[in-house]
Amino acid sequence: MPDGQGDVPVLDQGVVDDLRASVAGDEAFVRELVATYVDEAAPSLGAMAAAAASGDAAAIVRPAHTLKSTSASIGAMRLSAISGDLEAAGREGRTDGMREAVDEATSVWVETLEALRRAGLAA
Repeated sequence: MPDGQGDVPVLDQGVVDDLRASVAGDEAFVRELVATYVDEAAPSLGAMAAAAASGDAAAIVRPAHTLKSTSASIGAMRLSAISGDLEAAGREGRTDGMREAVDEATSVWVETLEALRRAGLAA
């Protein structure tokens, strides 16, 4: 799996600002979107971990795609990038480095939660 996501921000404030603007500054709605994201990300990470543990490249595609897209929509760009790499590897049937990439995604998930909390977007 490609590495080098370190230069990608954990939380892109520009995306957060665009999200706020798209809902006319409705902060409660933005927090609700983030709460839904937080609730739905854990099962995706779990499914990705299970797929990696069993070496099932095909099984990682859907949860990685979901996490890639939802992460990008709320500005969690590093997790989105890692998930995108996992999705691509799954589509190509590559399992080399999959476990390590899922471990990295899990670690970045913790950083993402902290960044969302610092931004006042998550409890």
